[in-house]
Amino acid sequence: METTIARSAARARMGTGLVVAVLLLPFGGYGLARAGAVPEGAPIVLGLLTVIAGFLLLPALCEERAPYRHSSSRLIARTLTGERSVDLNRISTVRLLTTFSYGGAHRTVVVRDIHGTRLGLTTDRSVGKLRRAIEKADANAARGAHVPRVSRAARAHLDPAPGRGLVVHTVLAFLLTTVSGSLYVSALIRLGGQ
Repeated sequence: METTIARSAARARMGTGLVVAVLLLPFGGYGLARAGAVPEGAPIVLGLLTVIAGFLLLPALCEERAPYRHSSSRLIARTLTGERSVDLNRISTVRLLTTFSYGGAHRTVVVRDIHGTRLGLTTDRSVGKLRRAIEKADANAARGAHVPRVSRAARAHLDPAPGRGLVVHTVLAFLLTTVSGSLYVSALIRLGGQ
């Protein structure tokens, strides 16, 4: 069991490292352009392609995909980097990840257990199991049991009457996405113009 958890965490780190390497690729292209190995405009073109790939891939690395299995104490699902299993009795953190597309906001509840395994929950069934596990942990807190850290936005999203309390989170997520993307592209254009 421990080797499966270790392999799952290693695959997740490898996937995240690959996406970060893709995002840093244009800066390496800038060095090659300064040395004369590639044309001057190559880092800009490469940067525009990688910013799209990076901002699409990074949030999707831990999202659950079908087929998925649930037991009384585990959520097991396939992700882009392989199968992941989260222990619902030993949750360490729960947070809400919001991304945007033409259809509006897309919300993923990201749960991490004490082993470091991270899984993004998107289906109602998985979110319901997580909600019950958090309620159980909160009830056991009076006896001194471990209580997971749940962000305010995740708690508002897990509330049976969702929609309230997510306005600030959605605005901040949108601003963070647009500002970071704009800064990345402006840094690439500035480096490419020198």
